[in-house]
Amino acid sequence: MGVRLGQYCIRVTDLQRSEKFYADVLGLSVQQRIEIDEASEVVLGSEGSDASIQLAQRKDQVGPIDHGGALWKHYLYTDNLEETYRKAIDFGCESVMEPKALEEWPVTIAFIKDPDGYLIELIERQQ
Repeated sequence: MGVRLGQYCIRVTDLQRSEKFYADVLGLSVQQRIEIDEASEVVLGSEGSDASIQLAQRKDQVGPIDHGGALWKHYLYTDNLEETYRKAIDFGCESVMEPKALEEWPVTIAFIKDPDGYLIELIERQQ
């Protein structure tokens, strides 16, 4: 029996704002909406990938998300880093590092923070 990465779930303070960011700005597709007693959730993913992200707004959430020290960052691959980065900044996201080609790997990367302050590393592979 093999093991595959499925999805991970992050807490957000405004589900509609976060869905708009991950869907409209980053280009992920809504795959499922879930309502449970404690939270409203939306699962987003992309064609050709089994991995997905689940956004959960807990109904008792007050104030900003306490990030603690467990989650450092998550990665998002893109075919057009400059455009994705610019759309995120125009949406109001914080830039942590502008796009930069790395000499040690054939990639260009940039860092942004999503609307709740989660660090995202945007990656474009170079051919």
